[in-house]
Amino acid sequence: MDYSKILLKPVVSEKANEAKEQSNHVSFYVHPDTNKIEVKKAVEAAFDVKVESVNIVRKQAMPRKKFGRVTGRISGYKKAYVKLAQGDKIEIFEGV
Repeated sequence: MDYSKILLKPVVSEKANEAKEQSNHVSFYVHPDTNKIEVKKAVEAAFDVKVESVNIVRKQAMPRKKFGRVTGRISGYKKAYVKLAQGDKIEIFEGV
């Protein structure tokens, strides 16, 4: 699978920004069928950095309820936390 299909978009939040500054972790939403090895290869190929470790979190889709009735659903996602090697950084996250 091509790395542009594996890495869907970066996670832009306060928690992700603080993790980037303190421990050199970057976060991406990834394709639901990928694994840690594919994410590592995709990040290394896309940004020319060295990856130390990858952690993946999966959020299941849930029904949206209002006043006890189901009105729709909240979509699920798969997110990868990638720890970069010492001295490496990804420029798209700078200034975000």
